[in-house]
Amino acid sequence: MVVILMGVTGSGKTTIGVALAESLHWQFIDADDFHPQANVAKMRAGIPLGDADRVPWLASLHSAIGDWLKEGTNVVLACSALKQVYREQLLVNPNVKLVYLRGSRELISQRLSQRHGHYMDPDLLTSQFAALEEPRDAVVVDVDAAVPDIVGQIRKALCI
Repeated sequence: MVVILMGVTGSGKTTIGVALAESLHWQFIDADDFHPQANVAKMRAGIPLGDADRVPWLASLHSAIGDWLKEGTNVVLACSALKQVYREQLLVNPNVKLVYLRGSRELISQRLSQRHGHYMDPDLLTSQFAALEEPRDAVVVDVDAAVPDIVGQIRKALCI
């Protein structure tokens, strides 16, 4: 199974993803690691990525998800997946589950102000919320709770 944790930057995809993967004894993978260097450079410079920038990234993720499913590798994947069209490329099989980590702009902004060493420019939060198309086909978890509580909510909702 592949569980995709989606949401804007600062929603806790990595923190919650690592905790969820550890609780399940699964592999955690960050979709950011699949970005070409040109995309990383743009984000570092505070330039929002466009749909064309995401094409090779989504193709790599699509391929990786197919491989994980074929190999029977259970993965928690942290991936922004802000638009429905992106998610359609990732939800390739009923064994791929989507969890939306939802948080208010105020909460996320506060978190970003305390985060250091991440290449995503905090000024891109506005563009992330502008691009966000909230999913209708996902487990929705509010991120204003403690990480263990969020992990428990996800496990209960997905029966894992």
